[in-house]
Amino acid sequence: MNKELFAQAIGKFLGGLVLVGLLLFLPAGTLHWPQAWLLIGILFGPMFIAGLVMMRKSPELLRKRLNAREGQAEQRTVIRLSGLMFLAAFVVAGLNFRFRWIVLPDAVCWAAAAVFLLAYALYAEVLRENVYLSRTVEVQENQRVIDTGLYGVVRHPMYMSTLLLFLAMPLVLGSVISFVIMLAYIPLIAGRIRNEEKVLEEGLAGYREYKARVRHKVIPFLW
Repeated sequence: MNKELFAQAIGKFLGGLVLVGLLLFLPAGTLHWPQAWLLIGILFGPMFIAGLVMMRKSPELLRKRLNAREGQAEQRTVIRLSGLMFLAAFVVAGLNFRFRWIVLPDAVCWAAAAVFLLAYALYAEVLRENVYLSRTVEVQENQRVIDTGLYGVVRHPMYMSTLLLFLAMPLVLGSVISFVIMLAYIPLIAGRIRNEEKVLEEGLAGYREYKARVRHKVIPFLW
């Protein structure tokens, strides 16, 4: 096991855990918020397991995802706006719990948790299918078009899974206001996809033909 990579992965994992905890529990004014603990469990539990699996079976993929730095200014803007979206959604969810603005039924929270875990499973399948998957928009050396599995259904199954993940999060927390905030992810990824496909068309052999075969980008029959 690469101790340096392990230490880096654990550091980012713990940093993310602490950050999410602060963004949720400080606005809520209490640690007694079951829905927040539920989200933390279903978010960081599978993340920890996935990190261990990648550490064992694909350390280079783990390293690539930990050290990703977006080179294009347009994509850096998307990342910054996404960060602001998460910040606002989590803080508002905490305030919503604290002041009881609009409280969703527990059944909605549990149903959203089930959708979240399903989306996590889809994300894991995308990682398994596409060894070239990157957090940055780029064409890698010796990269080829992946057109099997989920990639035979939509061109960007990673965004399909993250869309489900991000829209499920505020519902797990019981906040319809945060859900509305998270809808901003749709135009954000739409812009990212336009730029990404332009890069892939110019630099990846066979991608134009793949686009002609697989018509939908994110949601089968809709988008």
